[in-house]
Amino acid sequence: MISAPDSDIATRPPGPVTAVCLDIDDTLLDNAASSRSGLAALVGHDAAWPVWRRTTDEHYARYLAGDVDFDTMLHERTRAFFAEFGELLTDAEVARREHHRMCAMQRAWRLFHDVAPCLEWLHASGYRLAAVTNAPGGYQRKKMASVGLSGVFDAVIISGEVGVAKPDPAIFEIACAELGVPSHQVLHVGDRLDVDATAAVRAGLRGVWLDRSGVPAPRQTDVPVIAGLDELPEHLVCDYGVEHADPPRSAALASAR
Repeated sequence: MISAPDSDIATRPPGPVTAVCLDIDDTLLDNAASSRSGLAALVGHDAAWPVWRRTTDEHYARYLAGDVDFDTMLHERTRAFFAEFGELLTDAEVARREHHRMCAMQRAWRLFHDVAPCLEWLHASGYRLAAVTNAPGGYQRKKMASVGLSGVFDAVIISGEVGVAKPDPAIFEIACAELGVPSHQVLHVGDRLDVDATAAVRAGLRGVWLDRSGVPAPRQTDVPVIAGLDELPEHLVCDYGVEHADPPRSAALASAR
């Protein structure tokens, strides 16, 4: 169910939404599930997921800050994870385990079930679409290709390619420029309240938080909240008065299932 405080409705900028930006990981692609599969392949189970998640957050922040490159981050994260349990790995062993984990994770890459129908509806309704994601370019494009997202978007904005990452307003400005749409006519949807939804609003876009957790959203949330992408068309129609026809089944998007 869509939720938003009255203050958000009152302050929302006027005019139609003509373009939609979408985050990739844990918005379109179930990155958490594939990461857990990689962890299970690495240690035989995923019981240590909270430790892996915390270690990932620490090391990924260093990558986004430009302190380390992506491959170094991967190896340092794996080394730090095993060190948490008292196992000190050689460089060769870190590389071996990380390769094994990465292969298992990539085999598990999948879109959420609500992605293809939502993208079909957005295309049929005439929206321009962009992907806006924090990741290395080659890695993220490989991921998108593997799940059928290549060629779906009018613009693909990847932090590793443009040199700036969410929540910096500049990455949203780049997306709007590539779409050729003014920021107040662009809606950004992502699974991170701070990095995606509120950051987009600060950059002059509309923002929607995709919260798949099932936990009720806090009332202080200053942006609309949806529990799945199947709720996005309703949000666009009800809040922005968009009219649309039932979308055709396109070959490009059917392959994303």
